[in-house]
Amino acid sequence: QDPLAELVKIDPKAIGVGQYQHDCPPKRLSEALDGVVEDCVNAVGVDVNTASPSLLQRVSGLTVATAKNLVAYREANGPFTSRKQILKVPKLGPKAFQQCAGFLRVPGSASVLDDTAVHPESYAAAEKLLALTGHSLADVKAGKLQDLPAQVAAYGEERAAAEAGVGVPTLRDVVSELLKPGRDIRDDLPKPVLRTDVLEMEDLRPGMVLTGTVRNVIDFGAFVDIGVHQDGLVHISQVADRRVRHPSEVVSVGDVVEVRVLEVDAKKKRISLSMKQAK
Repeated sequence: QDPLAELVKIDPKAIGVGQYQHDCPPKRLSEALDGVVEDCVNAVGVDVNTASPSLLQRVSGLTVATAKNLVAYREANGPFTSRKQILKVPKLGPKAFQQCAGFLRVPGSASVLDDTAVHPESYAAAEKLLALTGHSLADVKAGKLQDLPAQVAAYGEERAAAEAGVGVPTLRDVVSELLKPGRDIRDDLPKPVLRTDVLEMEDLRPGMVLTGTVRNVIDFGAFVDIGVHQDGLVHISQVADRRVRHPSEVVSVGDVVEVRVLEVDAKKKRISLSMKQAK
């Protein structure tokens, strides 16, 4: 299950974003949070054959109506077999397609480029680049392009970009996409290591050392997910061996950290943690 596909169903304002959430103008807060969600969705990309309307409407160029139409078309006609087929979706015109195409993936397409972030407008440039370096689309599908960056560097980035008819930044993006078609950029992120013997609060004991992910940073500490359905609190006094003015000096949301259990109160559902080095 893809966590992103489920998280987009929740209004961003309903997710805890710190104690100053209500000090912001609601409209500006909503715009900022929605912008971050859209950035995440577009950066990761969306499988057009499995995505829900909630996920699709976050894609640049799509609206609530066109997202629903896309799903309805898919249900009526079966899975999409190419990016071009998306143009057949009712009320999804050329301009909307131009905006959304690069973010929609079609894994089952005959063209391997349909399963990358390469925009259809750059397909010709990608094919030209492959020809310049003696490769083909079949090599992309087979993952035989490990030497592509070295070949482009030897040929000259500016020269290759000029011959492909794109700018150097676009050329670099195309090269990185051709190296790993269908890749998920989240695979490159470090994964938290959670203990299989610690699944519930009752499994915790003072002194245990665990690995967790920082979920929220506030004035008086940081909340860390250690895999027991209840985040533990690292009080500001336990964030570091030295004195800190604010926990954000040491940790940020998303950091993977090692913590030691200080105290567990199952009745009040409170877990006290420490990031200090054990003496």
